[in-house]
Amino acid sequence: MSPRTMTEPAFLVLTALVDEPRHGYGIVREVEKLSGGRVDLKIGTLYGVLDRLAADEMVALDREEAQQGRLRRYYRLTESGALALEAEAVRLAANVRSARERLRARHAGGMA
Repeated sequence: MSPRTMTEPAFLVLTALVDEPRHGYGIVREVEKLSGGRVDLKIGTLYGVLDRLAADEMVALDREEAQQGRLRRYYRLTESGALALEAEAVRLAANVRSARERLRARHAGGMA
């Protein structure tokens, strides 16, 4: 997602697509699992995120399948999506390290 910060839903959607293409409901379930149930991605939100990720070429349509008379669209992670996800994971890890270092310093200094 270029220079702007990646939203948590976008981060989780990209993460959900790392191992295999998934359709909408499969992405929702995987995001819920990845977040330990903390993120309940609504379908409207999901498709807004997928549209933005597709426009940024981070995900692509993998295939469409008819399932019980309904068309299921499967999305896959692109190479640029994987690179963006990796960059965001590195950025988040650096933020976590900074926070932990400051918290340790605060605790060591006897601050309450």
